[in-house]
Amino acid sequence: MIANRLPDSLPQQVYGARQVQNNEALVAAKQGVSMFSLMEKAGNAVFKQIEIGYPKLTSLLIVCGKGNNGGDGYIVARLAQQAKITVTTLVLSAKSVIKGDALTALNQLEAIGGDIVFSQDENDLSTVNKMIEEFQGELIVDCLFGIGFTGQFSPAFKIIVNKLNANNADILSVDVPSGLSAESGCVCGDYEDAIIAKQTLTFIALKKGLFTGQAANYIGQLFFADLGLGELFCQQVPSNVYLQNRNNLPVLLERKPASHKGNIGLILAIGGNQGMPGAIRLTAESALRAGTGLLSVCCHQSNQSMIFNGRPEMMFAPCDADKLVNFPAYKNAKVIVIGPGLGQDQWAQKLFHLVINEQYKKQPLVVIDADALHFLSVAPQKNDAWVLTPHPKEAARLLNSTVEQVELDRFSAVRSIALKYGGICVLKGAGSLISDGHKVWINTSGNAGMATGGMGDVLSGIIAALLLQKNELQSKSANVCHYDNEQSDITSLESKFDAVRLAVYIHSKAADNIVSRNGQRGLLASDLMNEIQKLVNDL
Repeated sequence: MIANRLPDSLPQQVYGARQVQNNEALVAAKQGVSMFSLMEKAGNAVFKQIEIGYPKLTSLLIVCGKGNNGGDGYIVARLAQQAKITVTTLVLSAKSVIKGDALTALNQLEAIGGDIVFSQDENDLSTVNKMIEEFQGELIVDCLFGIGFTGQFSPAFKIIVNKLNANNADILSVDVPSGLSAESGCVCGDYEDAIIAKQTLTFIALKKGLFTGQAANYIGQLFFADLGLGELFCQQVPSNVYLQNRNNLPVLLERKPASHKGNIGLILAIGGNQGMPGAIRLTAESALRAGTGLLSVCCHQSNQSMIFNGRPEMMFAPCDADKLVNFPAYKNAKVIVIGPGLGQDQWAQKLFHLVINEQYKKQPLVVIDADALHFLSVAPQKNDAWVLTPHPKEAARLLNSTVEQVELDRFSAVRSIALKYGGICVLKGAGSLISDGHKVWINTSGNAGMATGGMGDVLSGIIAALLLQKNELQSKSANVCHYDNEQSDITSLESKFDAVRLAVYIHSKAADNIVSRNGQRGLLASDLMNEIQKLVNDL
């Protein structure tokens, strides 16, 4: 059984760890597969992964816990020993506490004379730590904890994890790096309190915690082996979390030959307070590159020359709310994006309240970002015409919470914001999440080079431009878009959701394309503009 690597070969449904735990035995039984046979398949998949990645391997260290994840490790150890690889298996428990299928696998390993070291007492692990320090092989297999891990390591286990991470050998984690939550993608504790894997091989179904938040720091290259159950599992177990990749993106249709700027539509971009010209310029230019027909910018008067310099395609809009309200750009805009560089003074506040004024709640569509999210958190309102784009700190304010609580469960946070405020929420970060309060899409493009000023402003512009073009989108994911019966305009809701998730992909993929040529360090938000244009045409 050969594992598949991210991203395009993987299924699109993603599951919580508890969903997998509660259903894997039921699905296996329907296939006539015993749980021990499933453990053997998992061990075989890991060993094949080792053979492919480390064909000249001569020595191997396998670190096991007391549960079924350890059972996978015993099978790997037996297969490796039979292949004439020198194997040491460290078991971080007494043999007396190992039960069930894991004990069966351990007994098989002992029967062929496996080199097994048990730790009788968690508080006395000096021998184990010394063996980890002295191991000089090429690979360590992490079978400490599986997808059921919650909470934090004990002080003794923290030391072991630190020793494993400090070893020069690569680490292959089985199912999930030990210490990382497969449910949420968070690590409860210090940075070192989870295994930092070179590769992770996960089984049966994709776990949502492997694709967002802190997970990117720990999983390394992610591989997937369904152990023969994947298709049936997806059929039998419903999920409203999906993995976004190139194969299931909405696509932009070709424009009609007689299209003109008027029927494509106008975007009004509002922001750029005194001393902050860059953000709204990035938003406006990215919207132009992503295909808007017309674009007007409302910014502080002192910034106009800087914002419009070198970009004659942008049009002026009045610089304050009192004049803007009667201006054609405000009345005719199909999409408004507000927030980049907006600031939080009275000038900014009046513009924000103009945009969300009761009279204009139903239209146009509004992208709310940056400082505009601050105003919304102070005076919460709900509107299904909104798209909110918070980073974790902004999300915490919207939920009257903390950044730590948001990162502990990003899936709950993104849903909660969408339900509380309406519309669609994009929770930015590694593995950005897009939700309407019911379903969640996880974006798989992007890289650490994007951790630089202005990237979020670019995203807001792309979202605005694709919302403007949402009627030109063709969905590839209609089979997984479920809406409540009481919602009136299903087509409109689907097309708006499709526009937002396509924008998130394009934004991150543009950065990936540049990084593949130039590297991560020194990537600028303004570098993305030409790549955005290429991608909206390629897609």
